[in-house]
Amino acid sequence: MSNPLQGAQFVLAAHRISQLPADHGGEVAFAGRSNAGKSSALNALTGHRGLARTSKTPGRTQQMVAFSLPPLVQGEGQPPLQVRLIDLPGYGYAKVPPELRDHWKQEIDAYLHQRRSLRGIVLIADIRHPLKEFDRMMLEFCFATHLPCHVLLTKADKLSRGPAMAALASLRKELAASGTQATAQVFSSSAPTGVDEARATVMSLLNTPRE
Repeated sequence: MSNPLQGAQFVLAAHRISQLPADHGGEVAFAGRSNAGKSSALNALTGHRGLARTSKTPGRTQQMVAFSLPPLVQGEGQPPLQVRLIDLPGYGYAKVPPELRDHWKQEIDAYLHQRRSLRGIVLIADIRHPLKEFDRMMLEFCFATHLPCHVLLTKADKLSRGPAMAALASLRKELAASGTQATAQVFSSSAPTGVDEARATVMSLLNTPRE
């Protein structure tokens, strides 16, 4: 199967949302705790091993990083849609000064509220652990603002199939009980598991304008 996310290229790393590419077209943002495997997931999805920086030291992503994708063909008479992936700073684990942590809280909040081209969130969470406070806050925000959210339960290769499927079922039950309109799947960047499904979801988000 061909990779619709192939051709992703680094554009820039922004310290403030005002430094991001022009706010038009469509983009999907990747969010998650610093040790959940966000960079590895981005690399697996794009088929570009060195696209996002991975490290044995969690928290290396301390800026908003923009990656361009090949433009999407639109309907007759419409120009191609400029699309991007945005890697948000990892949250909750990085050993950074309190003032920098506060800065990123403010910038991520501003990005989520103000970015008109944002069409969806891919939330990265380690399948071996319960959702953390940040994960729940992101899910609640997406629900309140009608922003689609897709959860990747990463590092599924660390579990056998039975426990992995049980973790997914538990999360889906929790999402349904809370009324949160998010989708979820198991994922492993190294196995690989669920990569095609996740790629299809990202493409669907990029192709679907916000309500």
